[in-house]
Amino acid sequence: MGQLRDLLRTLRPHQWIKNLVLFAGLIFAGGLTDPELIRLAGSGFIVFCLLSGAVYIVNDIVDLENDRKHPEKRMRPLASGELSISLAAAAGVVAAAGGLVWAYSIHGIFGHVSLSYLLLNILYSLVLRRMVILDVMAIAIGFVLRAAASVEVLRIAAPDTKLSPWLLICTFFLALFLALGKRRAESISLGGSAGEHRTTLDHYPVEFVDALIGIVTAATIVSYSIYTIWPGTVEKIGSAGLVYTIPFVVYGLFRYFLLVLAAGGGGKPSKALTSDAHLGVAVLLWVGVVIYVLYLS
Repeated sequence: MGQLRDLLRTLRPHQWIKNLVLFAGLIFAGGLTDPELIRLAGSGFIVFCLLSGAVYIVNDIVDLENDRKHPEKRMRPLASGELSISLAAAAGVVAAAGGLVWAYSIHGIFGHVSLSYLLLNILYSLVLRRMVILDVMAIAIGFVLRAAASVEVLRIAAPDTKLSPWLLICTFFLALFLALGKRRAESISLGGSAGEHRTTLDHYPVEFVDALIGIVTAATIVSYSIYTIWPGTVEKIGSAGLVYTIPFVVYGLFRYFLLVLAAGGGGKPSKALTSDAHLGVAVLLWVGVVIYVLYLS
C-alpha cells in the first residue's frame, strides 16, 4: 500500500492543474452547455494527466542523483529510496501507453498532438533541460500543445472548432513567464549550489531573468489585448466584450510578478494560484467575465 501511495505522489497529481488548459477549447468554443463536448474535453484532460504523470516519472528517474542533493526534492519517493525504480518505470510505461491509446481512440490529430507533447517532454528531461533558454521555451511549447489539444479533442463532435493563433501566442508567452519565474526561484532558493542541481541555473543570473520576465510580461499583455479585439475573435463570439477582461489579466500578471520579485515566490505557480488570495480572485473574476461574455451577453 505504501508503494502505491508513493507512486501516486511521483505522478504529481497536484501538478495536474496545468492540464486544465485542455478545457480552453471547450470554453472558447461556447461548448459548456454541450454534454458531448464536455465529455470529450474531460477525456482529453485525463489523457494529459496520464501523459504528464509518465513524464514526471521519467524526469525523476533521469534526475535521481541531482534530486538527492536538493533540499526539497530529496524527499521525493524515488530520490529517498521509498519507491523502487522498476515499479516507477513500469507505471510510467503503462501511463504513457494508456494515455496515447486513449488519445488516438478519440481522434487521430488529437493523438498526434498528445504524442508530440509526450516526446517533447521526454526530450526535455533527457536533453533540453540542460540547454539555456531552450529549456524554458520547451516548457512553454508544452503548454501550446496543450492548448492545441484542447481544440483537436473536440474535432470529432465539432469539426469547425478553431483556436485563435493569438490565443496560442498568449499561451506561449504566459507559460514562458511562469517558467522564468520558476527558474528565478530555483536560483535564489539553491544559492551557490544551484549549478550543482541544474547546470543551466548558472547561466540564469537574477538580473538576466528579471529582464526576460519584464519583456515576456509585456508580450503577454499585448498579445492577449490583440486577441480580444481581433476581428476573428469578435466575429466568432459576436461581441468585443472580452476586452473587459484585460484589466484582470494585467493585474494577475503584475501580482504574480510581485510574488516573484518581492516575495521570493514563483517556484510553484499552482501553489501561488491557490495560496495567494489576490491572485486567486483576479483569476476567478477573469473566468467570470469570460463566461458572461461568451454565454450570457
